[in-house]
Parts: sequence; C-alpha cells; structure tokens
Amino acid sequence: MANTGNTLLALITGAAIGAAVGLLYAPESGDETRKKISKETKKAQEEFNKKYKETSSNLSSKAKKARKDFESRLEETLSSASYKADEILAAMESKLEDLRKQNAKLKKDVKSDTASDIPDRAII
Repeated sequence: MANTGNTLLALITGAAIGAAVGLLYAPESGDETRKKISKETKKAQEEFNKKYKETSSNLSSKAKKARKDFESRLEETLSSASYKADEILAAMESKLEDLRKQNAKLKKDVKSDTASDIPDRAII
C-alpha cells in the first residue's frame, strides 16, 4: 500500500516538473508562462488532493473491514472458549460428585471395619 502511494506521488511530481519545463521553453511572454505554471500547479494540486482523498478513503474502509473481521473472530473465539469452559466445569463437577461418593463409601467401610475390630466380649 505504501508502494502505491510513493508511485502515485512520483507520477504527480514528474508530471508537474515536466509541465513546468515545457512551459519554460515555450515561446511565450514571462507573464503568460507564469499564468500557465500557476494553472498547471493548481491542477496538479487538485489531482493530488483527489488521489489523496481516494487513498485515504480506501485505507479507512479497509481498516474498518479489518476491525469488523477482528471483532467477529474475537467474538467467535470467546464464545468457543466460554463453551469449552462450561464443558470443563461440568466435567469437574461430575468428578467432584464421584469423589464425594467414593469418600462416603470409604467412610462407611472404615466405620464397619472399626466396628468389627471391637470384640463382642471382653478378653481377659
């Protein structure tokens, strides 16, 4: 994109210089030559301004499009990450529930083992 701007500037500058040199060598009076140079300079400036506005507008629209694309991709990524986070939380909750059940079973087993270790009668 910067290459295009440089090329455009070089073409406009070359055209202006060429027009000025052509006018300087023309067999007209100095007053007429100055008027032509002024006219050509204004024309070149208008052309440059027109091209500048076009380029600026193109860059602005491309920047807006790139921003929209970025925002869209960001939204998709965040949505996907949120979905994955929900899946991970659900899996962790399921594991936690399984661990609670195992813990309750172990406590029950420990109580029953402890109760069986106590003799029914006293050993003397």
